[in-house]
Amino acid sequence: MAHAPAAERFGVKPATGYAGDVTPEQAAQWIDSGEGVLVDVRTDAEREWVGYVPGAVGLAWKQWPGMALNSGFDEGVRVSVPAGKKALMLCRSGVRSIAAARRATELGIEAYNILEGFEGDPDEQGQRGRKGGWRLRGLPWKQN
Repeated sequence: MAHAPAAERFGVKPATGYAGDVTPEQAAQWIDSGEGVLVDVRTDAEREWVGYVPGAVGLAWKQWPGMALNSGFDEGVRVSVPAGKKALMLCRSGVRSIAAARRATELGIEAYNILEGFEGDPDEQGQRGRKGGWRLRGLPWKQN
């Protein structure tokens, strides 16, 4: 019987260009233990209207309208994630957070992508929030 690599057994899936992919539950454990900082890379509008994780750093990867890269991302992530802490990147579905994790890694930060994102993948009707994600898994979140 083949065994998963040690990193996978501890909830980290290997990735290219950043430290790895983690489940929402693993990310929550690292946040609770003080090992990691949750960086929510969704737009301000997404966090405001869809919901947010209390205590997370809101730092958009791309800005609305037009979805242009956030010119303040580099400085924002450097300031928000203290040396020795893991940056745990969260977006809507786990796509923008990969790009943000890669960039943070280029900046010398140990960065992870949170699988499924905040809302998860679309279901058969094309709606999110019913198939995975931080919110569906019962982890802390609020909505205005």
